[in-house]
Amino acid sequence: MRAEPAAAGGSLSDVECARAPAKDLDEESAGWLRRLGADGGERLAAERELHARLVRIALAEVRRRSARTPVTGQELEDVAYQSAADAMLAILAKLGDFRGESRFTTWAYRFVILEVSSKLGRHYWRNPPVALDAGQWERLPDRLGIDPERHAESAGILAEVRRVVDEELTSHQRRIFVAIVVDGIPLDALAAELGLRRNAIYKVIFDARRKIRRALVANGYLEEPGWEQR
Repeated sequence: MRAEPAAAGGSLSDVECARAPAKDLDEESAGWLRRLGADGGERLAAERELHARLVRIALAEVRRRSARTPVTGQELEDVAYQSAADAMLAILAKLGDFRGESRFTTWAYRFVILEVSSKLGRHYWRNPPVALDAGQWERLPDRLGIDPERHAESAGILAEVRRVVDEELTSHQRRIFVAIVVDGIPLDALAAELGLRRNAIYKVIFDARRKIRRALVANGYLEEPGWEQR
């Protein structure tokens, strides 16, 4: 169901307006704040215009991600409209937090992109793909970006990687590394499932790869900086 923007009810208070450094804003951003903080028809027109922009951004974002999500067709379009509606409510509720560090539209678009990420992540777990078996590990050299010319050594590399994963990674690192690198679960889906931020998952993957690389270097499989930096 496609939602229309809901009025937040009344204009911004003097305190809220004072929190936004209007003198430092670009003309377009100042105009958005003024119109969204107005009364009656001017505010409603601004809300409708902003909502329409959010819908366009959300549709473009779900289409960009469509190849990496099991959500398709009308359901994917619905995700876009739901994301736009929820982003609209969040933006109106946080107008007083806008500091002008970027253009207002750039700031607003972040809300809708985050909503798309969150919703697609939750959709993934409704019907997740069948878990990949241990044979998926055989593709790990490719996923780690190891030079194809060294695939003759991949059996030894793979054995060492599995040893490090089993023996040296923490349970948290192991769970995330296997999910992202081995099973190929989308990062947004894993973030939604675990309730973690994307940056937190990136940090775990970086730390896990660094441990693995050290072991590979120590055993003579790698000499130069390689796949952990990709």
